[in-house]
Amino acid sequence: MTLPTQKTPPKQDVSDLTVVVYGPAKIGKSTFCSNADRAIFLATEPGLNNLDVFQVPIPNWEVLIETLNELATQKHDFKTVVIDTVDNMYRMCEEHICKKFNVDFQGDLAFGKGYSLVNNTFQRTLTKLAHLPMGLYLVSHSQEVKVEARTGSYDRIVPTLPEKPRRILLGLADMILFCDIEMSKDESGNPVQRRVMRTKPSLAHEAGDRTGKLPEVIGLDYNEFLNSFISREDE
Repeated sequence: MTLPTQKTPPKQDVSDLTVVVYGPAKIGKSTFCSNADRAIFLATEPGLNNLDVFQVPIPNWEVLIETLNELATQKHDFKTVVIDTVDNMYRMCEEHICKKFNVDFQGDLAFGKGYSLVNNTFQRTLTKLAHLPMGLYLVSHSQEVKVEARTGSYDRIVPTLPEKPRRILLGLADMILFCDIEMSKDESGNPVQRRVMRTKPSLAHEAGDRTGKLPEVIGLDYNEFLNSFISREDE
């Protein structure tokens, strides 16, 4: 192994990023991701029937790994991988480990071995995906969890994964985009809904932007997202 002689430059292209996109059902997460540059969907659940996209149906963990190996070794024109959803990807990982060790649940393996095997396998596969020379978008649903703090408990919206795999997912991401509905009023005082993405963390929701290029709230629109990223880059 040769030690580096130069610093690694910050990621300047959206196609180099690992992005978590999560929020409630039917808000437009998949539509947003479908506009990413030369995207291929690894569809672990149905729901893309109304989108004109390249997709590979992923019924189980074995097909996921086979497809991942093809993306890594075969020549193709895709520049972005979309896992839709990463929630189902984790469940497939659970099923794979349980089948391998002939148990019904990961907790059936002694001394927490099942949980460790599932989480380690999930993490290795996500890391392999993130290291492909492609962008990676990981779609998740949202859930509200109770957070215990020294000053008391509060509710927070986070991706729909158990705590350990959720930490793995969020630790890997360059951006965590929470899709939400922003309420306002028009000039006549009538309520107006706007679909938005929240990019900064708060007590109310999980979000983040390691690049520092996005405003706190942007419309749930890929062109607006891309323009925000590029405009901050030019400043």
